[in-house]
Amino acid sequence: MKLEGKVSLVTDASRGIGKAIALKLTNLGSKVAVNYHEGEVEANRLVWEITSRGGEAISIKADVADSEAVKDMVRKVTDKWGQEVDILVNNAGIYPYTPFAEMPDAIRDRVIDINIKGVWNCTKAVIPGMIKQRYGKIINISSVTGPMVSARGDLIYSASKGAVSGFTRGLALEVAEYGINVNAICPGYIDTPGMRRMASEMGMDPDEYLGKLSKSIPLGRLGSIEEIGDLAAFLASEESKYITGAEIVIDGGNIIQEEKS
Repeated sequence: MKLEGKVSLVTDASRGIGKAIALKLTNLGSKVAVNYHEGEVEANRLVWEITSRGGEAISIKADVADSEAVKDMVRKVTDKWGQEVDILVNNAGIYPYTPFAEMPDAIRDRVIDINIKGVWNCTKAVIPGMIKQRYGKIINISSVTGPMVSARGDLIYSASKGAVSGFTRGLALEVAEYGINVNAICPGYIDTPGMRRMASEMGMDPDEYLGKLSKSIPLGRLGSIEEIGDLAAFLASEESKYITGAEIVIDGGNIIQEEKS
């Protein structure tokens, strides 16, 4: 798989899954814009890591929930490299763990703003350029939670990812005639900084918590952020040009079980 000459924009790319995807895309030759809202130091460190190895990358601060900030971000990307965004990875997302009856409206609205409006805003900003060049790859980082399964305390997150599913299919249909592929990745349990932070917030030792989760997964372990990066790179490549409107599950076989311990 090669991505030389392509320009990629990855949202919330300073850490975790976004960082792994950005690194994989640059390893394949793509120029990458590293978006962040928080984590400026980490974003700049990632850019340094990429450029020190001969790759091309820039970091851009923008809240994906702010449509004007997103438009400005895309302008900065196109000005930097003198071409349209070829690959968009909508990775930014939050997942507060709160039961429905206790969910404050402010948290509900923030999840909707980032997980749904953020995907909408970023896609809306790049799609005119993709239509003009009759080429594009849009990859939405969704989840098995929402489209396929759910859990107590995950209601607003589930609702937001269910919306991303509908968005992925609907957009794929609308832009197929322009040679644009739109797909979603649906991770299950992945070993991310966010997962470890969530364990700590629940008062649990992160290693113990993730170890317990691992035992319930058919493949016997959590997925890695690098494996999500590999799948995103495939969907960004020409090898996936006949795949669109798909939701690809990457969860070690977890959702195929009838019972889970």
